[in-house]
This record gives sequence, C-alpha cells and structure tokens, in this order.
Amino acid sequence: MITNIVLSMAGGLGLFLFGMRVMSDSIEKVAGARLRRVLEIFTTNRFTGMLVGIVFTGIIQSSSACTAMVVSFVNAGLMNLFQAAGVIFGANIGTTITSQLVSFHLSAYAPVILLLGVLLAMFVKKEQINKFADIIIGFGVLFLGLSTMSDNMESMTEIDAVNNLLGSLHNPFMATLVGLALTFVIQSSSVTVSIVLLLAQQELLPLNITLYIILGCNIGSCGTAMIASLAGKKEAKRAALIHFWFNVIGTVLLYLLLFVAEKQVMDLIWVFSGDKGRFVANAHTMIKIFQVIVLFPFSSLIVKLACWCVPGEDRKVGYRESYQLKYIGDKVVFNPATAVVGVIKELDRMASLASENLNRAMNALITLDEEDIEEVYEVEKNINFLNHAITDYLVKINQTTLPIEDLKSLGALFHVVNDIERIGDHAENVADAARQRKESGMSFSKEAQKELGEMLDMVNRIIEYSIASFVKGDESHIKDVISLEDAVDEKEKKLQKMHVQRLTRGECTPEAGMIFSDIVSGLERVADHATNIAFAIVNAEKEAETTTSFNQ
Repeated sequence: MITNIVLSMAGGLGLFLFGMRVMSDSIEKVAGARLRRVLEIFTTNRFTGMLVGIVFTGIIQSSSACTAMVVSFVNAGLMNLFQAAGVIFGANIGTTITSQLVSFHLSAYAPVILLLGVLLAMFVKKEQINKFADIIIGFGVLFLGLSTMSDNMESMTEIDAVNNLLGSLHNPFMATLVGLALTFVIQSSSVTVSIVLLLAQQELLPLNITLYIILGCNIGSCGTAMIASLAGKKEAKRAALIHFWFNVIGTVLLYLLLFVAEKQVMDLIWVFSGDKGRFVANAHTMIKIFQVIVLFPFSSLIVKLACWCVPGEDRKVGYRESYQLKYIGDKVVFNPATAVVGVIKELDRMASLASENLNRAMNALITLDEEDIEEVYEVEKNINFLNHAITDYLVKINQTTLPIEDLKSLGALFHVVNDIERIGDHAENVADAARQRKESGMSFSKEAQKELGEMLDMVNRIIEYSIASFVKGDESHIKDVISLEDAVDEKEKKLQKMHVQRLTRGECTPEAGMIFSDIVSGLERVADHATNIAFAIVNAEKEAETTTSFNQ
C-alpha cells in the first residue's frame, strides 16, 4: 500500500511540475515579447515596477522566471538595479496566485480543461490558437497532477508512519529548512506551497508549521535567479542578491512577529479563510504583502547591501574591443524572453564598428595614413569575429523556446548580420584602394575628394537612420531612408558621369579614375545594405502577417 501511494504521489508531482512548466513556457511563447516591452516601458520607477512585477508574475505563474528575466535585463543594461528592485518586490506577491488557484478546488475540472486544450490543439490550425491550447493543456495537466496527489494524501492519513513523521515537524526552524530545501530542489515556491496546502487540507500538517515552511519556500525560491546570475556580470549578481536579501530580511521580520504574536497572526489569516487550504494560500499571499509593505521604503538600502556584497565594477567591453561579445554568449545570463534583445544590442555595437571603420578607411584614402589603413584591417577582423559569433548564437537560440514574435524576427536578424558584415567588407576595399594609391603615388583632384566627401555624408546619414530604425523599432525615419537611398543612387550616377568627363579631358589618370569609380560604386552598395537593415524587421513582420493570413 505504501509503495503504491509513494508511486502515485511521485506521478502526481511529476504531472504537476510538467504542467507548470508547459503552462509557463507556453505563456512566455505567446506573450513573452509583449511582457518584455511592458517591463521596459513601465519600470521607470520602483512603484510602477512593483505593479508590473505583480501582474507579470501572476500571468506567467513563476516568480523564478520573472526574476531570471529581470537579471538578464540588468545584465544587458536595459534596467538598473533600482528599477529591478521594484519588479522583484512585485514578483514576490505575484507568485502567490498559483496557491490561490489551487485553494479553490479546481482539480475536479482538470479532465475537462485538459480535454478542451487537446481538442483545440488537434482540430484548430491557427498558430496562435495552438499556443493558447498549450497553455490550457499545461493548466489541465497541472491540476490533474494536483488531483492525483490530493487523492493519495487522503490515503496517507491512514498510515501511522506518515502521520508520525509530519506530526513531528513541530520545530519552526526545521520547518523553514524543509521549505527551503524542497523549493531549492523543485525550483518553484508555488509548487512547494501547493503541496503544503494539500497536506494541510488532509490535516497532515499543523497550520502554524505551514507558516514556517512558507518562509523557507521564500528563501528557496531565490535559487533559480542566483544560479542564473553566476554566468552574468556583477550587476546581474546584484539583482539576484536583491531578491535573496528581500526574502531573508522578510523572513527574519516574520520570525520575530510570529515569535511574539503567532496566535494573533493566525487569527487574522483565519478571518479571510474558509478552510485550511484557503488558510495556507492566504498565509502565502499575506506574508508576501507584509514583506513588501515593510521593506519597500528601504529598497534603496537593499540595493546598496547587494552592491556591498558584490563590490567593484565589471571591466567594460567597449564597442571597439576586439574578439569579445558584450550582450550575448556564454558569459552572459541567458533568458529566452531577452535573447533577441541582446542580439539587437550586439548588432548595434557591430554596426557602430562597421560605420566607424568605413569613415576611417575613407579618411585613409585621402590622407594615406598607414596607421589608419592598418587599423581598418584589424577592426575588420573583429567585425568578422562578431559576424560568426552572432550567427552561431542565432542558430543556438533558434532551438530554444523563444517568444513567437521573436522567432518571427530571427530570419531578419540573420540578414542584418550579413548586411553589417558587408559594410565592413566595403571599408576593407577602401583601405585596399588607399594602400594601392599610396604605393603607386597616384593623386585625386580636389573636386574628386569633395564629391567623395559629399557622398560619404549621405551614406553616413542613411546608416544612422537605418540602425536607429532597426534597433529602436522606430519607423519615423523610414521615409528618410527611402529618400536618401534614392538620392545616393542618383549621386552615384552623377559622379560616374562626371568622372568619365574628367577622364576624357585628361584631368585624372585611368588608374585613379578606376579607384574613384570603384569607391563610388562601393558607397552606393553600402547604402543598399543600410536600407536592407532598416527594412529587415518591417519586412519580417509583413511576411509573418502574410503567413498568418494564408494559414487562416
């Protein structure tokens, strides 16, 4: 009998964990990109950040996932520690939604919920509906596992050994350690509290002890973010420590409160609770709300404490630094919801390198400065490194559970990497021309130099507008890009015509004329690559809309 109960409990727990994972991952796929934008926009101050943290975690049903995302935001420089503190505080309240749902006895509807999700997945072909079906299936499996565990816990009440074991758990400190250890292993305080809730419903745990287990769960839930931050920068480690210190300090305060007024606290929770399951769920929520109310005014001090624990600054990786990734890669915190954001920031850095190198090469073409020529070649090697490293990373993340919107943009990102690398190649071509001109002693007329300068200014502007459109998603410069691209085409034709006229008048040598013609053609192709960059995401969105319409 005991063996059957243990096996059934293990199966129920497995279903519960799997359902939680499927539901959380599916929600991130469907809404991850939108939730990310909400995090970016509405976390300008700690209070709105806290509200966003509550809603965000309530939706994805995982404070660990929310905190890990915040850590990756901080790591990428998209959020500072004070903003992160507000979101982390809110996430601690939002995570209590799961136990509240469990306490409402939804397990009886698990088969119906699961059947609905399966029917939608099997018979509806729309991609968005299929993703929502995954959420429903995860929700159904979660409560099916919960139902399995609940049924077996009723049988456990008849086993004296189990009653004696759980009944002996009367030491608050031991109860806290049990909650901490279980949550650290399971990586979800929501799951641990849900199990505690079921045990309390079957009278296998004293209600006062459930409070201390919940406090242990709070600290154990910090494990995911702490582990995620190990690969990150110091700011990421500090963000994880904010979560850790919030829960540790909050637990100490609750310990002191329970030490002097345990009965009064339990009476207060009972006012809002109709049964023992509701008591545990409400205790979880009220403990978190209490911690946030008490600690929110001192969030700046918690941030300073985290900074004190991780002193010093990271060595800054400038955009010109060679053979290093700054925002993505093995040394950066990985989170599916922010992976594409990191790629875009790395591409921005790569584009700055390519643009600066083009200008350096054009300057070397006129001044014949050997140091500039050599630096063009060195920077081009760095651009090639970034090209391969970013491409490899895109291939890697394409195999993960990215949000749907981010998956749609991956193809465009591959094209953007290639276009930026081609701009770098053109800079190298100009450096080759500068070296050829220096070795042969050929000269450019003042008129030719002026014309090249004018065309370079136009190309610089189109690169600037294109990168801004791509990085910021700002389409306000799209018309400027189109206009400039047309103007560059016309300029190229005009300069080629004037160049032929100079040749026929004998005002320049054929060798110098060939270099001039190649440079002008190269600048026109740079403008084409810049235009491709500006339209990369826009075209990807249109293709996605066309695909969706076709599927419908």
